[in-house]
Amino acid sequence: MDYKIIKLKPKKEESLRRFHPWIFSGAVQQKDNNLTEGEVVAVYTASNEFIAVGHYQVGSIEVRVLSFEEEEINPDFWKKRLNSALELRKSIGLLSADNNSYRLVHGEGDGLPGLIIDIYAETAVIQSHSVGMHESRMMICDALKAVMGATLKNIYYKSETTLPYKANLGAENKYLFGGKDVAEIASENGLKFYPDWVKGQKTGFFVDQRDNRALLERYARDRSVLNMFCYTGGFSFYAMRGKAKLVHSVDSSSKAVMLTNKNVEINFPDDKRHEAFAEDAFKYLGNINKGDYDLIILDPPAFAKHRGAIKNALQGYKRLNAVAFDKIAPGGIIFTFSCSQVITKEAFRLAVFSAAAMSGRKVRILHQLSQPADHPINIYHPEGEYLKGLVLYVE
Repeated sequence: MDYKIIKLKPKKEESLRRFHPWIFSGAVQQKDNNLTEGEVVAVYTASNEFIAVGHYQVGSIEVRVLSFEEEEINPDFWKKRLNSALELRKSIGLLSADNNSYRLVHGEGDGLPGLIIDIYAETAVIQSHSVGMHESRMMICDALKAVMGATLKNIYYKSETTLPYKANLGAENKYLFGGKDVAEIASENGLKFYPDWVKGQKTGFFVDQRDNRALLERYARDRSVLNMFCYTGGFSFYAMRGKAKLVHSVDSSSKAVMLTNKNVEINFPDDKRHEAFAEDAFKYLGNINKGDYDLIILDPPAFAKHRGAIKNALQGYKRLNAVAFDKIAPGGIIFTFSCSQVITKEAFRLAVFSAAAMSGRKVRILHQLSQPADHPINIYHPEGEYLKGLVLYVE
């Protein structure tokens, strides 16, 4: 194993002995000259004991650990890790005719920090969040083809907005494999949708809400449903299948509203129960009458992407939920979420509690929600638990 070396300060290896996959710059005592951002490095303790191998990057997280064993990060490594990820998804029964959309690789949760891979039927969408994963993209692409076999027809690379801009990598979103005449329809729990990995947010669909959408379906019968921040309408078409009385979808993006309408139409053609509106969420909520809806979904984009924004984010969650508590009909249900990694479950719950207290209404928690099993949380990396939600009954 012939990699450049990073040596830690004394006693800075303790988190690595507990298998935490990040090495912060403050823990580094010395490093070899001419390190290139994104290259693989070997990490040693102050007493010259090997402890990890990982991707080097300029920034507060200096090394993202790929392995705690002395092993080469070569094509066999990538195949082994991707195969392990695939076997996990098979073992939890995710792959079926009714469900061909799922997350294959969830960063640290699958031992590959900085890498996201989502599968939509015959297409894989790769997202790199680190320079090392970007530099490894072609090896990852080849390993993906080997592991997925003939079921995989396209691989789209989408990392323009997720890589550190200071690295100046000139990354572009493009097909690394396939890409001819792709007009994919994917399925989730028997419902169809159009993933838009080329122009849509994230990798084209929010696969992390699969289980929570299925739960919503159980509550939708005979209810008037409002799906705020609907994006491509996932909660909306589940509510339709759950026999909702009416479903209104709201998003500030007219393109998202167009995709929502397409996704509802492909599952429920000419169904008059659904209507979508391109409008600001707070404005829409403020203008509705009390009691117009008895099931409201609040699934906003991340209000805080870094620790400096936590205070304002919590105020945003409090304000948003306060309006929903004020407007929802008696006996109504609210599904409310935060997808901000830096917002803890406790902090989010406190913000929602504060909103409930302001409303003066009696509120009970029915469910506490998280991310699904194809977004596993590495037990040694609790930061990987980013999605949190509450299902609330409002008298």
